Amino acid sequence: QSQLVESGGGLVQPGGSLRLSCAASGFTFRYYAIGWFRQAPGKERGGVSCISSTGDSTNYADSLEGRFTISRDDAKNTVYLQMNSLKPEDTAVYYCAAYRGYGLGCLSQDDYNYWGQGTQVTVSS
Repeated sequence: QSQLVESGGGLVQPGGSLRLSCAASGFTFRYYAIGWFRQAPGKERGGVSCISSTGDSTNYADSLEGRFTISRDDAKNTVYLQMNSLKPEDTAVYYCAAYRGYGLGCLSQDDYNYWGQGTQVTVSS
């Protein structure tokens, strides 16, 4: 069974850091581009970052201002999202998704084949 499992969320103070993980199983991970999305309370889910299947192309939402870094470790079938200088507006449920293909640029949510269940990130003092 194909599965994505997010972890690493939690409560952090403004200015703090978290590293989210997205662990994949049940499919050939290296053939898939991975995207991170988030949904804040009362808002639609939107794109955060994405990485190509080969890891050589990454993209980020403009609003992040360089605070987040996406990476992948194919030996561990895992994609990471390092989040630094967190702000209260980063509070959301964070989801990862997998798309079978290279993934040039971040794709529409409808294009992704698999989704995780999400992990809550709360930034608050």
